[in-house]
Amino acid sequence: MRNLFLSVILLLAAATQSWAAVGCDLNDPDRDVARLFAGSTSYKTVYLSIQQKGGEALLSKIEEQLGDKFRGLYETIDVPYTIYDIYQGKRKVGYIHGVNQKGQYGGLQVFLSLDLEGNIRGFYYQKLTSKYGKQFRDSKFGQQFVGLSLKDFYSYDVATGKTFGHSRVDAIKNPVSEAESDFRATLRGVKKNLILMDEFVYGNLYFKYFKPQGTPSR
Repeated sequence: MRNLFLSVILLLAAATQSWAAVGCDLNDPDRDVARLFAGSTSYKTVYLSIQQKGGEALLSKIEEQLGDKFRGLYETIDVPYTIYDIYQGKRKVGYIHGVNQKGQYGGLQVFLSLDLEGNIRGFYYQKLTSKYGKQFRDSKFGQQFVGLSLKDFYSYDVATGKTFGHSRVDAIKNPVSEAESDFRATLRGVKKNLILMDEFVYGNLYFKYFKPQGTPSR
């Protein structure tokens, strides 16, 4: 009986831990990497978290860069982020990384393929809970992100949905005017994705372009 009780406690603890840290992995990496990064021949996975890389201090820095606070199960300090290092032969040519983002009707999973300089090569919704999913998944919408980097998204304010100064983000058009919440959620997800990659992979390559705009309270 005592062993049964201990087993139940351990299972509950494991369940609590899994709910506290929800990551974002490709559903079928072998298939998806080949599709998202044309010309790639292999990949390696790296698992990182904000807790592991810098703890509360790094979380505060990322929130300031994002212009918003992290909230909910998908944005805890211990969320495991899966980074796919992409290779052509023995040469590393880029990365694929996805994030979870809350949308109007449910969760979004926004994946980016990036070159070695942090420029977006491709955009992909792995998950999209929206009545306007067809319009958002249209390749013409995703193509608008190609060539952009964190330099562009630092000029986008996720709290207001506005840009300041000159920003190529202005050229990204919402495919459905009735879905403004999902559109803004997508842009927030892309900005968050790029900030995390700049912290985890690119060594703050784009931090020099960051201009604090004030971070809303929780």
